[in-house]
Formats: sequence, structure tokens, C-alpha cells
Amino acid sequence: MTDSVEDTAGPAGAQSPGNEPATAPDGGYPAARLRLLQDETSIGPDHRAALARLTDDWLAGLLARHGTAAGLSGTALVAVGGYGRGELSPRSDLDLLLLHDGRADSGALAALADRLWYPVWDLGLALDHSVRTPAQARKAAREDLKVQLGLLDARHLAGDPDLTAAVRTAAYADWRESAPKRLPELHDLCQERAERQGELQYLLEPDLKEARGGLRDATALRAVAASWLADAPRGGLEAARTRLLDARDALHLTTGRATDRLSLQDQDQVATALGMLDADALLRQTYESARTISYAADVTWREVGRVLRARSLKPTLRGLLHGRTAGKGERSPLAEGVVELDGEAVLARTARPERDPVLVLRAAAAAAQAGLPLATHSIRRCATANRPLPVPWPAEAREQLVTLLGAGTHTVPVWEALEAEGIIPRLLPDWERVRCRPQRNPVHTWTVDRHLVETAVRAAALTRRVHRPDLLLIAALLHDIGKGWPGDHSVAGETIARDVAARLGFGARDTTVIATLVRHHLLLIETATRRDLDDPATVGAVAEAVGSTRTLELLHALTEADALATGPAAWSAWRGGLVADLVKRVAARLAGEPDTEQRGAGEPTAEQERLAIEARRTGGPVLALHTRAEAPTEADTGPETPAPAQEPVGVELLIAVADQPGVLPAAAGVLALHRLTVRAADLLLLDPIDEGPVLVLSWRVAAEYGSLPQADRLRADLLRALDGTLDIPARLAERERAYARRSRAVLAPPPRVTVATGSSDTATVIEVRAQDAHGLLHRIGRALEAAGVAVRSAHISTLGANAVDAFYVTGPDGAPLADAAAHEVAAAVERALQ
Repeated sequence: MTDSVEDTAGPAGAQSPGNEPATAPDGGYPAARLRLLQDETSIGPDHRAALARLTDDWLAGLLARHGTAAGLSGTALVAVGGYGRGELSPRSDLDLLLLHDGRADSGALAALADRLWYPVWDLGLALDHSVRTPAQARKAAREDLKVQLGLLDARHLAGDPDLTAAVRTAAYADWRESAPKRLPELHDLCQERAERQGELQYLLEPDLKEARGGLRDATALRAVAASWLADAPRGGLEAARTRLLDARDALHLTTGRATDRLSLQDQDQVATALGMLDADALLRQTYESARTISYAADVTWREVGRVLRARSLKPTLRGLLHGRTAGKGERSPLAEGVVELDGEAVLARTARPERDPVLVLRAAAAAAQAGLPLATHSIRRCATANRPLPVPWPAEAREQLVTLLGAGTHTVPVWEALEAEGIIPRLLPDWERVRCRPQRNPVHTWTVDRHLVETAVRAAALTRRVHRPDLLLIAALLHDIGKGWPGDHSVAGETIARDVAARLGFGARDTTVIATLVRHHLLLIETATRRDLDDPATVGAVAEAVGSTRTLELLHALTEADALATGPAAWSAWRGGLVADLVKRVAARLAGEPDTEQRGAGEPTAEQERLAIEARRTGGPVLALHTRAEAPTEADTGPETPAPAQEPVGVELLIAVADQPGVLPAAAGVLALHRLTVRAADLLLLDPIDEGPVLVLSWRVAAEYGSLPQADRLRADLLRALDGTLDIPARLAERERAYARRSRAVLAPPPRVTVATGSSDTATVIEVRAQDAHGLLHRIGRALEAAGVAVRSAHISTLGANAVDAFYVTGPDGAPLADAAAHEVAAAVERALQ
């Protein structure tokens, strides 16, 4: 007897047994299938059902023809899995089970199977197939969870319907009997898959099937419902699943491949096929669908856990247990109108949401502070009551929102539950514009709305550093709210933040502070990493924008929380040190203190003077390497967490060399050849009387991988670069070609070079935004040298794959460039980078 399971598109060059054609001479199924796929309305549930019916008829004809010819009875052809559900996408594989009653000759049965499978392979369709008796199918399902799940969707195609009915009946009976054991196994599979594939609602290139919140999870929820132990929330679930299936149909049709990954290069075509405006609209709808499925999964698995825990306790023992997870019906008060029941925060019996508009916020805050999920039925009671908060909000409502935001990581699941049930847009109407909005910058881990919540979570760990934690948490929640509007999101966000703060009931002074924080939430990080902090104009501009030391304190905490919530590339101890240095200088300026601790522009440190003297004495470059380490910030450790050991944040490399043309590009090129990433750079020209001028370059670098090179090797290569024996452009070009051969091409936006007008009184600031690449700083340096300007300092910032660098340049006379000349230099650098 044949008892096999395979997942294959068939043997290479497979032909039907006896070389007979897979279809009738008039084209038959292939022609009809092609016409259906070329139909302009070939996406959607009706199309999937039509394709399934067409395939049903074809396969039924094959079984009837070949089964009769072989004289075989007691067989049935069954569709399982997605095909069993009648949902056949253009490139879906066919999941087929050939059932038999065990009486047929094994050779004849194998021949019949070949005459069914080979025509499928001849058409280039993928096929999952097996040949079993009902008893064998039942045994396989008991041993393999995936087989058992597939049989839950078994659908009769042709042959003996009693065989199919017997398998379906047994599959459901076995599933319900084994559910207490198999459901935890299914949950583990879902979690393992989520860890591998990530969360669909946050991925720029999501897998529509395998990622968390995708089609696999929707199928798992069907299986849970079939167990009769729990059921998923039905609101919007089927619509969400349908939208993901439609997106997969469009993906199959536009790519011509059986793929479930929505790659960046395919998103515009898929959006067009679905009649959407653009790829962002496609991603947003996809994220919304995934969020609906993820929320339903969270609620369902929580209910499964509750039911299984209750079943695991004997009735007598349940009556004796006490505590947080005590028997059903035991309630512990959490807040006015809110109690804990069976591991959830629920509304008390006496709660009246129709009379208490603050109740939903009070329940959410109590749940988050207790680290409990907020029961779905309680949220829906509040939503159904539809008692809006008065505007402006009463003080209790505002305090409960702040309490919710201040709960740390427990805020996230409670907020997501409120959002899934439509509460958040009612409380904050402006939230709808940022909901599920994708962020194309790969530095960002989250969608805009989730990033805002994550920023509040990070800010909650910093509330002991500020005098007004409530203003910090609200500003964290609103800082990117302007991303749903055209133009600069900080400018748009300032206006929205004023409106929201007033709506929440904040006074005029507090509203102004929140709006200022939103308007300038990028000011500290951008200034610290891209501007010369020794330039008095830099500190003065920040002080003028911030206005007070208390606002500066809040802005410092918001900056850190925002960066930590963005992603690992956005914050480090090095960046934190730069921001802290800037904050210290600005605070001194706001307090009216003299800048006594600041090193004046052009004033060298003692070590720089020592290296310059050595460079004059030897006539060659002199190098010094110093490893720097900084302690982690409070947000990294928390007030009760032991601080880990200090981590190195890079190496300070000092280079002193006699002033000559080409020093900057030569030094940058040598660092690139040695795979050193430049995080910051400063240049200082020392020109004492009666002695030759020496250029001192101070770099903060880190090795891309491996250990740092020896200073002697760097010095030797720098000498060769300066005397022309080391062709840096050629070496970098060779490496770039090798890298391009090994790497997948990325379509990056073109570089942009601008003049930052008014950023300095003593120099012209040229700002470069480009895709980070090996030798980028070298190419910029060559372009600036060719333009005939002197680089006074450089400030390098790399965020993921994006480089944002600022260069303070002067003309031959040491003065800032004229406006026209500055723009000519910027244009020249931009051309060089293109």
C-alpha cells in the first residue's frame, strides 16, 4: 500500500505515465485557468473560489477517468489545507489526499496516484500529496500536528463521499478530544514562527503567510474555534484575512511566482493591482489586517490558557486555593469600578460605564499598573456605552492617561487592546492619521503609532530625572503626531500638540511646553551629532529655541526616549555623551554662566599640542589611539538594576601632520581601507609664529568587525597615501565592486548636499545626506579639496544605512563663504557623490 506525503513540484521533466497529455486537445483546464488568471477582476474571494471550482472539476474528471479505467472502487480524492477551504491563489500549491478503503491492489493504486499527480506536475503546479486509508490518515494526524490541522479543512472532490465523511468526522472528534494537549503545542509553533519571521504589522518586507499576524495565525484561530474550547473575537477578523489573501493574489500575479514575501520592489505593482494609491497605502492596510489578527490571537490564546488552567485543577482543590489566580469568581479590587478576575482586569459588577466616562481610562491604567491584560468584554462595555469625555478633559481623566503611559512595558498590550476596540481614536481623534502608518527609514523598528507608544514606555524609565513627568509622557506620546500631515512633521506636530494638550485639559503654560517639546524633539540629537559644539552660535541657537532650563531637562529626556524607541542604530553611549555635553553647555548659557569649561575655537588640547610638536620634529604624520568607554544610561539599567560594566564606544584617533593638500581625503580613505567607521571628526590647524602649520585631526572611529589595526600600519598607509604611492580611489573602487557582487542591490535615494544657512558665525556649514558606503567621507573630502575650501571641522552621523554629515568650511581667507560660493560648493560635492 502506498502511504506517502510529499511537498514538491514534481520530478524534473516529469511526464504523465504513458506519455499521455495532461489535458484535452482543446486546451481544457490549462486554457480555462489561464483565462481566469488574466481576467481583470482576478483578485478576491470570488476569484479564489472560481479557481478552486475549476480545479475541482478537472481533478474529479481525472479520478473518474483513470479510476474507472483501472476498475478501482473504494477511493476518494480529498482537498485539504487552503485548497480544502476553497481558497486557491494563483500560485498556491494543491494539497491533495487520495483515500482508499484498503482493498485495492497496491500496484493499481500506485498507478492511479501517478495518473493524478503527474498531470499536476506537467502544468508546473506545486503539489502536497498523500495516499492513505482513513485509519492511516487518522494515525498520521495523531502523530503530526500539521497533518491534523490540514484534515480539519478536508473537502470532498470526487469518488466515494463516505470515505471523506469518515475522515472528517474522525478528524474533528480526535481534535476536540486531544485539544488540551495539542493546543499548547500549536501555540508553541505559532510563537516559534513569530520569533523567526517577526511581526507582520511592523516589517517593511513582510511575509504575508508566516509572520505573526499573517495567514498562518488566522488558520490557527480556526483550529482553536474547532476545538470548542475558545473562540476568537470575530470583529473584523474575516475581513482582515480576506485583505491578506487579496494581497497575496496580487503578489502572485505581479511576480509570476509562488511567493508570500511582499518585497519592496514589488509593493508598487501590488498596490496598483489592488487599486490602491501607492505602496504606503498597501502597507498600511496590510499592517491594519495583521494587527487585527494579532490582537485576536492574543485574546484567543489567553482564553485558551485560562480554560486549560481551570480544567487542570480538580474541583475540590480549586475550592481550597486562594491568591491572585484563585478559583473562578474571586475578585480583587484594582481601582474604582475595576477588579481582577481570572488573571484579567475587568469591570466590577457595580461599574456603570454609561455614567462614568473616565472608567475606560481608569480600567486601562489599573490594568497596566498591575501588569494585567484588560478584558475584551470590559473594553466593549465601555465602547458600547459611548459616553464621551467632556472637552477639556477633567483632571482625573488626564491623570489616568498619564498613569497608563507611565506603566512602562505593561502599557503596550493595554494600549493595543484599546486601539483594537476603537477606543483610542475616540479619545484622541488625531491618532487615526498615524495609526499603522509605515516608516520607510530602516532605522525605525516600529510603525509611527507604535513608535509613539514605545517612546512613552522609554520615557517612563526617565521620569525620575525630570520635574514634570506628566509633560514628558504626553510629549513622548505626541512627538511624531505630525507625521500624518504634509510638510515638516515637527512643525505640523507642534500645532496638533497644542490642540491635543488643550483637549486634555492642560493649562496654557503647560500646553506651550508640550508644543515646544514636540517642535524641537530632534533639536538636541541633530545639533549634537552634526554641529560644532565649540561654536558659540550652536549653543546660542539651542538655548534660544528651548527657552528655559526646565524645558531643556524635559527635552533631554524626550530625546533619549525617542532614540531608544527608534531602534538600535539611533542611540548609543557615544551619542548620549554628545547630547549630554550639549545639554550641559546650553544649561550654562540659559543660567547666564560664562562658557569657562568650553575649549575655545582653535585652541588645542595638551595632547594635540604634543602631537603637533612631534609632527614638526619628524616631518611625518604622528598617530595616537585611545579607547573610550562610557557607563550605560539610567534608561539602560533602571533605578533597581545593577549597572553593567562600561562598554567601549569607539576609539579616539589623533593624527597630526604637516599641513598640505589632500590630508582629509587621504586620512578618511586610509580609515575606510582598514574598515574603520568614522563616528565623528574634528580638524584643527595650528600655525604658530616661525613654525610650519600642522593639521591636527581628531577622529572617533570603530572597527566594522574584528580588531582595530595597529597605529603603525595606519601611519604607513597614510604616508603612502600622501606621497601618492597608495591609490586610495582605485582600492576603494575595487572593494566597492566586490561588495556589489556579493550584495543584493538596494535602490537608495540620491545624495543631497545643502548649505545650513545661519548655523555658524565663523564658518559655512555644508550638510551631506547620503547612503552610507565605504569611502564616502573620502569622496566628500576630495570634492571639498577640489572646491578650494578649508575644512575647519566635520561632524559625522550614521543612522543605519544613512549618513548625515556636516562640514564647517571657510574660504582661503579663513572667513565664511559668500552665499553664492557656498551653494556652488554644495552642488560640486553633490555631483561628486552621484
